[in-house]
Amino acid sequence: VQLVESGGGVVQVGASLRLSCAASGLGLAYYGMAWFRQSPGKEREFVAASSRSTLRSFYADSVKGRFTISKDNAKNTVTLQMNTLKPEDTAVYYCAADRVIGYDGDYEAPKSTSEYEAWGQGTQVTVSS
Repeated sequence: VQLVESGGGVVQVGASLRLSCAASGLGLAYYGMAWFRQSPGKEREFVAASSRSTLRSFYADSVKGRFTISKDNAKNTVTLQMNTLKPEDTAVYYCAADRVIGYDGDYEAPKSTSEYEAWGQGTQVTVSS
């Protein structure tokens, strides 16, 4: 099982970035997928998630309205479109996989890192003012 993130970089305040996560060794149709981020000295925090069939999406309050998660089960990829970036968005961004069993409409994305079975290596996003 491998998750590989890409798309990070250094941008100015107000700019946009699009992160991608490519999965191999697992079919994303069976997984809820999430993005987390971690800044130096802080705990890894939940950013956004998509349910297994993309029926439901979840966002942290701090990114709601600015970030959009999308999931393509056919291509086995997850993306995070980040708009109107702020300095506080600076962090290493990780994608994570949550094996899901059951009706997708009942899915609630876990906010705890311990609930996820697989993680990528992370991609750095730096927003400079």
